[in-house]
Amino acid sequence: MNCPCCSGKSYGECCKPYHLKQKFAPTAEALMRSRFCAFAIPNGEYLMDTTLPEKRKFHNKEDLQEWGESNEWIKLEILEKPSMSKVEFKAYFIDEEGNEQIHHELSTFKMIQNRWYYVSGKFLD
Repeated sequence: MNCPCCSGKSYGECCKPYHLKQKFAPTAEALMRSRFCAFAIPNGEYLMDTTLPEKRKFHNKEDLQEWGESNEWIKLEILEKPSMSKVEFKAYFIDEEGNEQIHHELSTFKMIQNRWYYVSGKFLD
């Protein structure tokens, strides 16, 4: 199966090793892609595990899992990487009412002990 993150690789050679904790995403973009994929699969546990520990109190695994399940994730488009720790992207999905949506965000990531984490996102558009 092609990886849902739109890398052009198979899931097995792209995001699956991150989801199975066999290795960690080497860049903020790779983490961004693996998180999009975790919404598409869905995998709420991975989304929580890759959220900066001090920010986890603002999220919960069940809500992340539900948001992944209730939407059909179509495409991820990486627009810009203004720095090593920031990724601007558009996530295309169909919501539970059948409407096409675009989630446009500038995400911030942080590396701690050779592991990238999602910190926050600024909604654009």
